Amino acid sequence: MSSIFSWIKKQLGYFINSIPEIVKGFVLFILAFSGLGCALILRYYDQSGTIIMAVGIFIEVLAMIAIYFIFKSYFKSEESVKQLEKKQIKK
Repeated sequence: MSSIFSWIKKQLGYFINSIPEIVKGFVLFILAFSGLGCALILRYYDQSGTIIMAVGIFIEVLAMIAIYFIFKSYFKSEESVKQLEKKQIKK
């Protein structure tokens, strides 16, 4: 019985440690679909197709730039961890 509780405790620890990554994933998901969401909202308010297209593309470009910087910071942190591991192995 205690092994079940220790397993649950370990899994909850993994989940708590991964909350920042889950939040990043949710933000990336929202950014990826922000242009579509904006276009749907504008369509609901009976805007012209030109306005919908222009605003949707503008929002999507801004979102892609934000996604680029989020991924760039993520990969830098992963690379720095790998470099530290290599230095420790060489010693």
